[in-house]
Amino acid sequence: MMKMVNLLVRRDDLTHEAFVERWEGPHAELARQLPGLRKYTTSVPTDPERSAYDGVVELYFDDMAALKAAFDSEIGQQVMADAAEFVDGDEGPTLYLEETVQLDETGSDADGTDGPN
Repeated sequence: MMKMVNLLVRRDDLTHEAFVERWEGPHAELARQLPGLRKYTTSVPTDPERSAYDGVVELYFDDMAALKAAFDSEIGQQVMADAAEFVDGDEGPTLYLEETVQLDETGSDADGTDGPN
């Protein structure tokens, strides 16, 4: 499973609260439509004043080819254009990772889903 992790920094003209509202609302609705997306998580710092980042997003795909195809798609281009309206793309890093689950006691299957494999 391929995972893309973005450490997000909001644009200077937005408050942290406005950033989160946009990110977890209309943007999340759009991003959930990415073709081939297997899992999508967002994390918001509990104390944003003490954090270097306004949020962390994790997008899971079967492999790098599926990730690339998702962002090359029409909806992928819309997701990127929408993010540019509230994320400072030059500030936070992006990581492309192959995830290995060492322990998961949350009830999810090893492949990150909650259903049969």
